[in-house]
Amino acid sequence: MVQTSSSHNQIASLQLPIDRDQFLRSMIRELAGTLQDIVGIEEAAGFLNVVGSRAGQHVNDVYHNAFQLSNLSREQVTAVLVDWKRRIQGDFYVIEETDEKIVLGNRKCPFAEQVEGREAMCVMTSNIFGVIAADNLGYARVELQDTIARGAQECKVVIYLKPSASLDEFAGQEYFKPE
Repeated sequence: MVQTSSSHNQIASLQLPIDRDQFLRSMIRELAGTLQDIVGIEEAAGFLNVVGSRAGQHVNDVYHNAFQLSNLSREQVTAVLVDWKRRIQGDFYVIEETDEKIVLGNRKCPFAEQVEGREAMCVMTSNIFGVIAADNLGYARVELQDTIARGAQECKVVIYLKPSASLDEFAGQEYFKPE
């Protein structure tokens, strides 16, 4: 039997800001930062688009299974987006909800301070919101108007539910229901 030294006991008793959640957020931050630094923010966002899209489909499937439905209403989609972020320690809330758009605010990023200066990480939120909205409602264009990552106090995310010629073609990313 191996005895633990006093150093091991002393180190184990330290109150440190190290836990699984903090470690994973740090890893994602460093991955996003490394991608941004090496290939640029647009290319980094492209890589994270793929991750976000796959994660969005997974989250969508989880809620479909929980509701035992193959399709969610607009009200359910809005509730799912807010609930999902709450479950991962975000603080999203509904600003506006109409047939044309869902506008959400956020007071607290799930990535906490790790998101600061890492705009590419917001692409995951855009993708997950876009995939869920488009899969259930047919179409979505997600615009990240304000983000904590860009230095705003809160995030403001607009999810347009109908294509519109009046929208700037560069305002957000479009998502379509898979066929």
